[in-house]
Amino acid sequence: MEHHLICRTTTSLNQEMTRAEVVCRITGTDKIKKIQILDENGLAAAESTDTAETVTLTVENPKLWNPGKAYLYRLRVEGEEDSYTETFGIRSVKVTDKEFLINGKPFYFKGFGKHEDSEIHGRGMDLALNVKDFNLLKWMGANSFRTSHYPYSEELLMMADREGFVIIDEAPAVGMCFWQEKKVFDGTRVNEKTLEHHLDTLKDMYSRDKNHPCVVMWSVANEADTSEDGAVPYFKKVIDTMRSLDNTRPVTMVHTMWPSAAKVSQWLDVICLNRYFGWYSDHGHTEVIKEQVTGEMKEWYEKCHRPMIMTEYGADTIPGLHKMPAVAFSEEFQCEFLKEYHKAFDELDFMVGEQVWAFADFQTKQGLNRIDGNKKGVFTRNRQPKMAAWLLRERWTREKG
Repeated sequence: MEHHLICRTTTSLNQEMTRAEVVCRITGTDKIKKIQILDENGLAAAESTDTAETVTLTVENPKLWNPGKAYLYRLRVEGEEDSYTETFGIRSVKVTDKEFLINGKPFYFKGFGKHEDSEIHGRGMDLALNVKDFNLLKWMGANSFRTSHYPYSEELLMMADREGFVIIDEAPAVGMCFWQEKKVFDGTRVNEKTLEHHLDTLKDMYSRDKNHPCVVMWSVANEADTSEDGAVPYFKKVIDTMRSLDNTRPVTMVHTMWPSAAKVSQWLDVICLNRYFGWYSDHGHTEVIKEQVTGEMKEWYEKCHRPMIMTEYGADTIPGLHKMPAVAFSEEFQCEFLKEYHKAFDELDFMVGEQVWAFADFQTKQGLNRIDGNKKGVFTRNRQPKMAAWLLRERWTREKG
């Protein structure tokens, strides 16, 4: 069907949260008859018969979209030949030097990095699996996840909107740190064409996902080598572009550099970090984790004075492998590993989130360092729990956030 109406909305909430301005930008060839904002009961919360391309509607005393307690409005534009409906939520997001605020209340991210991946479908959208995953996330007390390392299907974001899950939406910019001595941002491996494509993906991600209330922050890249001089102008352009597209959401990128080496963190609203102390360094030694995590996190905060989220921490775990004392790859080790990170997080008042890597095991290419894929999941690839799932459930169902 040819659509004669397309509408995009931008929502702003006043400081007292008693009034929301919804700006509707309408394009198409149809003549507009009526614009309405409908509440969940189908009643009009605001309406207009203005025929301009940009129309502002005011919702008085709006019901807010909150984590775990979603409320969704529908914008409906009626023309003489066509109609268009867009679902959206009303909420505010703000970042201070130590807090991430949703609707003025501190929010603590509890959840995962994950993939759209399963045994039967492989990598890609699976509607039935989405339902299963959300049920497991709710069972655990999780409230969030990151779309690592690409925007997930819009159907999944629609479900997150309805279920009240909080999403860090990430651009498909992964692997810009090749773990080799050669430079990445040297004008050959990453160049102007790379930057142009990167900016296009940001624009596509924003255009598709900007009306989803579940999306509270944009991540512009994962694990880029921001220690290189060439990364500075590159990511200045990337971050500036993201802000020009959307000045209502915080912007982040996921770091893997040390704080003393990172050269672009000053432009970010939240510092997201991936760390594997006790796994890729000091392998098997959980006793070093707390001190190392605490020390580095404090160094990051002293440098940036930004709230922090540990967006990846985890250990490969073979389901059914039990060892006492705990050794690497056993389910007992995964639990001890996570506990040591949590001890550190609980001492740091600028930490605003923990997202374990990963939600479920996932397939990777064949290689000597992977045994049938990545086994860092707290669930198996077919969504059966390891011991760590119960550990996280006990923690997250009693913690605030």
